[in-house]
Amino acid sequence: MTSSVTTYQCSVAATVDVAGGKWKPLIVHYLMDGTKRFGELQRLIGTVTQRSLTLQLRELESHGIVTREVFAEVPPRVEYTLTPFGKTLAPVLEAMKKWGDAYIERLEQPGCR
Repeated sequence: MTSSVTTYQCSVAATVDVAGGKWKPLIVHYLMDGTKRFGELQRLIGTVTQRSLTLQLRELESHGIVTREVFAEVPPRVEYTLTPFGKTLAPVLEAMKKWGDAYIERLEQPGCR
């Protein structure tokens, strides 16, 4: 079996590949508060489709950011948790939050369109 390893031109490209995209930052943000079930994540995010959320969670899991635990119950229960490595994204998300706050404030200023 051949394993594929991505070679990155810069560390920003690696960060965007692993933690970027439309839903991954939000998934990680909500998991910072603790373990969540699939449906809970879907409700928190709001507009994500089941397929998109599944794909994004699989990518995060493959990069070692999230763990997926399946419980042998009826109905099946699946929980997602940040790994210790995933938790190292906290400062990245905090920087994104600060930037987003400043951007929203800028949009709300009089005269700004």
